[in-house]
Amino acid sequence: MEDTTAENKKNKATRVVTGFIISVVSLVCIIAGGVPLFCFLMGVLFLAAREYVHILRNKGFHPSLSLICATSLVFGLLIFFRRFDLVPCVLAFAIMASFLVVLFMGRQPYIANVATTALGFMYGGWLPCHILLLRQINSESVNFFVPGLNDGLYYLLYTFLIVVATDIGAYYFGSKFGKTKLSKVISPKKTVEGAVGGGLFAIFVSAFGVFYTNLSPIEAVIGGFLITLFAQFGDLSESLIKRDAGVKDSSNILPGHGGLLDRADSYVFALPVAYYYLFYFTSGNNVILDLITYIQKCV
Repeated sequence: MEDTTAENKKNKATRVVTGFIISVVSLVCIIAGGVPLFCFLMGVLFLAAREYVHILRNKGFHPSLSLICATSLVFGLLIFFRRFDLVPCVLAFAIMASFLVVLFMGRQPYIANVATTALGFMYGGWLPCHILLLRQINSESVNFFVPGLNDGLYYLLYTFLIVVATDIGAYYFGSKFGKTKLSKVISPKKTVEGAVGGGLFAIFVSAFGVFYTNLSPIEAVIGGFLITLFAQFGDLSESLIKRDAGVKDSSNILPGHGGLLDRADSYVFALPVAYYYLFYFTSGNNVILDLITYIQKCV
């Protein structure tokens, strides 16, 4: 009993130290922006892609790691240099390349290998690359080394704080009050009480965004609701992949946390939602108002 207690304390300490190091490195790169953030993201995407491929091999699938990494790198470069016009072109050729790679690889199951390769560079490449889009909001030029104190930085910090608050709130409320299973098959440890508690705490934290962003109180709260909701969807989606493949953790690269996918799964969905909400519905760019104005002109 004493050995188990000591081991649990050691695991918690390891988890805290690892989490602290990850948070510091992430924060430094986010504040620096430009090349540091880009390099940090590419490193994470490469390691996460390896975990993704490893998970799916347990299912008998063989997605192309090289194509996933190459396409993710190109997506990142296009966003970094703001060549958004080339994204559809890259996407089209990447999908065709998925077929060609599998064709010349000659390994069954063909359809599943094509599909999981395409899913890999979309789920593990395009979606996480929205961190660069979010960081560039209202930035006038490509920032290589000098920290850019623009709206994008504050929006990115706002997003990360909400996701962290979601995790903290879900863990606390789940451990204290959790009784109702959220999804017995996909993630049996998660509870409805934990999900609701995490969401409420995240919305509470999001309200403080009015002090360091240009968001109004209602915009900050709505953003908090959307980000925490999709952060939890992202967590469940990664659990779905692991559960289907019969894998508990994506890897053991992060002591006390498992793999990078286990640590970053919430951000995969949260970052795109945060970007499209903050760019198109705040910051003076409200597409709903633009649509109403357009309809009024037509009438």
